[in-house]
Amino acid sequence: MRSYPRNSPQAAARIVALVLIADGHIDRREEQVIETLGIARKLGLGTAEFERIVQALCEDQALGQASSGTLSAVLDPASLKPLLAEIDDPKLRKRTIEQCLAVASADRHLADAEIVVLAAILDAWTPRPH
Repeated sequence: MRSYPRNSPQAAARIVALVLIADGHIDRREEQVIETLGIARKLGLGTAEFERIVQALCEDQALGQASSGTLSAVLDPASLKPLLAEIDDPKLRKRTIEQCLAVASADRHLADAEIVVLAAILDAWTPRPH
């Protein structure tokens, strides 16, 4: 899996893309939400760059699936941990979660794989008492 600079728009976009493709396809309603809400812009990217990040993630997942023999290994919470660690800025985390929830709810159905990814995000990014 590619790495992106810490707290970069690209790292945040990949997290949103993980939710977007978690159920194995991109629904037209999800595409509409991305356009209507300006999700790429809210993350600090242009539409074309956001699309490139989604494409790169799909390529990385295809490679991971080929080597592991399963898509679930790529979406496993342990596999997501290093990707989620690329974002530690609380404001960027909140903005990313908001975009993830918008994408996940766009088709009015939360697939099991979307729930797994969202749960991993929330678990990794929930502030812990010291």
